[in-house]
Amino acid sequence: MNTIRKREMQGYFYTPVGYVFIGVFLTVSSVLFYMQILRQRSGDLPNFIAEMCYLWMLLCPILTMRLLAEEKQKKTDQLLLTSPVSLPGIVIGKYLAAVTVLLITAGLTLLFVLVVAIYGQVYPAELAVNYLGFILQGCAFAAMDLFLSGCAATPVTAAVLAFGANFLMWILDLLENAVQAEWLSEAMRFLSLYRRNEPFMMGQLSFAGILFDLSFIAAFLALTVWHLDRKRYGR
Repeated sequence: MNTIRKREMQGYFYTPVGYVFIGVFLTVSSVLFYMQILRQRSGDLPNFIAEMCYLWMLLCPILTMRLLAEEKQKKTDQLLLTSPVSLPGIVIGKYLAAVTVLLITAGLTLLFVLVVAIYGQVYPAELAVNYLGFILQGCAFAAMDLFLSGCAATPVTAAVLAFGANFLMWILDLLENAVQAEWLSEAMRFLSLYRRNEPFMMGQLSFAGILFDLSFIAAFLALTVWHLDRKRYGR
């Protein structure tokens, strides 16, 4: 597992992928920071972090698109599947590499917090809860997009599938109000990552939200292992 993680980390930083992800995320975040904090002379960090959460939807496909789809495109997937590393080890190793880049990016956004702390007031406990929700949501998107990378034939297809799925998660709250069936509306409300993230953005530590995000991550990692297992035996 650790070998897979190191290999994927090299893939992120020996190619432009990792730098593009971090650079684009920080560039867009800087624009948001200027518009919401600097221009308005505001110290509303929770609202700013809530806006940054939408960047996971847009950019996580870049982070995960090559992890499994590129193996299939380069015809190295069978070599990987028959390696001594177990399927869970392969999946978790690749996922941890993506999460490492995600955490580096989240850590760099603390520079915005430092600016606010210098010129205003920051509440550490509230900020910690905000960032917990922010990171958990990013990890949830990464797990789902990794599964879609395993289902796609090329990295580009994986990115398109992941963006479509991420966008669907974003509009679940809108669809919930549009559907007539109560059971379907309840299901959408239950699955909404953004609704689950709301307590964190209000500074409320939600154990239900943490459990849901961790379960969401575990479910998609398990689905990825299952998909690779079927593929290995040609089922």
